[in-house]
Amino acid sequence: MSERSAAELALEIDRDLQAVRRRLRRPVDNMIASGGLTGPQQSAMAALVKAGGLSLKDLSKELGLAHSTVSGIVDRLEKRGLLERRTEQADMRVTRIVPSREVQRFLRETWPELERHPLEEALGAASEAERRTVARGMRTLRRILERGRV
Repeated sequence: MSERSAAELALEIDRDLQAVRRRLRRPVDNMIASGGLTGPQQSAMAALVKAGGLSLKDLSKELGLAHSTVSGIVDRLEKRGLLERRTEQADMRVTRIVPSREVQRFLRETWPELERHPLEEALGAASEAERRTVARGMRTLRRILERGRV
């Protein structure tokens, strides 16, 4: 068997990592899909969660959508109890749109379990030797990447 080039091996590893990421994200993706949010609503929620809240103007810029479009998205999400509008104390003219307390609680308490569960389940079903091999391989890959120039 001939040796594979670094480029060939990199492509194979990248495909494997993408497949692993998709599998690990499946419970999260299923949860999002079950929420019945449209693509733009999902994007808005993701941007607001990541930023911890944004003004409507900043959210419009972040999403690359018209102010009126984003305003409608926010209105619908607010009616569902997923977002809240809060007036800034420092400048009462500014309103920030933030994830609701319920969403924040979900992200704090439930989301980490959704992300962790498939990996824990898979490793729980693996033999001790397989778990050590996976851990060693991941540490090795991380070390190689960290010493790289990129």
